[in-house]
Amino acid sequence: MRALTLIILLAYKYPTECSDHMNKRAQILQDEYKRTLGGNINLTKQETKINNCLMKHKCDELDYAFEHPEYFNFSQHFFKYKDGIRNSNVYKIIKDMPKGAALHLHDVGLLGPDYLLNITYTDGLYVCFDNNMVSLKFSNKVPDTKCNWKLMRDARKISNNVKKFDAELRRHFTMVVDDPAHDYPCIKNTWSAFMGYFSTIFPMLSYRPVWEQYFYDVLKTFREDNIMYVEVRTILPPLYELDGTVYDPVVTAKAYKKIADRFVKNYPDFIGAKVIYAPPRNVDTNALALYLQIAKRVKSEVQDFFGGFDLVGQEDLGKPLLDFVPQLTAAAGELTYFFHAGETDWYGTSTDDNLVDAILLGAKRIGHAYALPKHPVLIEEVLKRDIGLEVNVISNAVLSLVQDVRNHPLASFFAHGFPVVISSDDPGAWEADPLSDDFYVAFMGVASKTSDLRLLKQLALNSLRYSALKGDAKTKAIEKFNAKWKDFVNNFQCSSY
Repeated sequence: MRALTLIILLAYKYPTECSDHMNKRAQILQDEYKRTLGGNINLTKQETKINNCLMKHKCDELDYAFEHPEYFNFSQHFFKYKDGIRNSNVYKIIKDMPKGAALHLHDVGLLGPDYLLNITYTDGLYVCFDNNMVSLKFSNKVPDTKCNWKLMRDARKISNNVKKFDAELRRHFTMVVDDPAHDYPCIKNTWSAFMGYFSTIFPMLSYRPVWEQYFYDVLKTFREDNIMYVEVRTILPPLYELDGTVYDPVVTAKAYKKIADRFVKNYPDFIGAKVIYAPPRNVDTNALALYLQIAKRVKSEVQDFFGGFDLVGQEDLGKPLLDFVPQLTAAAGELTYFFHAGETDWYGTSTDDNLVDAILLGAKRIGHAYALPKHPVLIEEVLKRDIGLEVNVISNAVLSLVQDVRNHPLASFFAHGFPVVISSDDPGAWEADPLSDDFYVAFMGVASKTSDLRLLKQLALNSLRYSALKGDAKTKAIEKFNAKWKDFVNNFQCSSY
């Protein structure tokens, strides 16, 4: 259909002697489109109406950007345009659209600074300020460390300016800054701030009652963004009580499951959640042995809730998977792997070589896979083995892998129809939506101008197809998604956007 339309349009513009060239040209473009992700989906009559509305808004936005490149958002840092996204009609459609699942998420980075600031009003929280650093800890007595601890309520009271106090405190709960080029000139600075963010909020969030409420609110926030299932990478933090009691990681896994079960009971349209145990990668073989023991224990205790195993952290500085091949190979029969691999700009290093080992170790999905286009043999293996690629566009931009997202390798993944799933990594850290912002940036800033509703629908379907759900559970999840999609299609009104 697209080829025929192009032929008709071009016949008016070019002389008859060019018709053969134009026919071949249109056919090439049509063949290319069919290879793109979602290119072979056939839209219903009603979906076509939605697509016409969507593409009008998309073309209006991109045509303006093409004519005024100085205002093209996606060539700038995400922090410079993130708030303006809310004004986009394309964004509004994506926001209302069922998006399936979010499969690449890190537990501590899922809700934004305003939510975290609200936690600081909870009784029993101590705070210590030291050289522009802040430490936070819940306790029924002054924490026994060398620091000038104060109850948060007292520190707030003696500040004499609560609004200013909270504004200063909030800065520690976000990576967003006014001048990212100045504050994050290279990947080293970015990751330093990123790790500082986690070390600040982790002791506050791992207080058991706060953690349980936090995870419930995570699920609620993702559901409100039209997501129906999540898989969370977690370090299974040792939760603690006010009296100093610290729990085993298995208890943390059970707490996760308890909250997920309660949430699904309260919201039956939500499919549920799974955890992927993902401890730090910058360790020795003894630490890895302990991690694998924990993973096996968790799986035995909450088998249906346990998704698999990963290793996380800045990949360039962490140990390569190659160092752990004997142990990971031995455990492969018991554990499912979802490895971070190739989250780097480097080529021919131990970091991008992690892609080789992730594939050979049988990873079901690969996190980021940013370096994959540099490895043609690995591309063939990914396609042959049908390995899902978890792409987190905004994360890659914020964490200094790419400046202009038009240069993101996701463009190539889309063009070749690779098994891509879009996720958001740590959206709370950069004050993004649970998933809609990443869908929007991928659709508008990375995908072809001609990519349409077919791509969005395929991405949503992929998120369930490549999930850790199995058998009937996966079938039922896709059926639920199709029902939600049908409702979206039947109730869509272009005049609303």
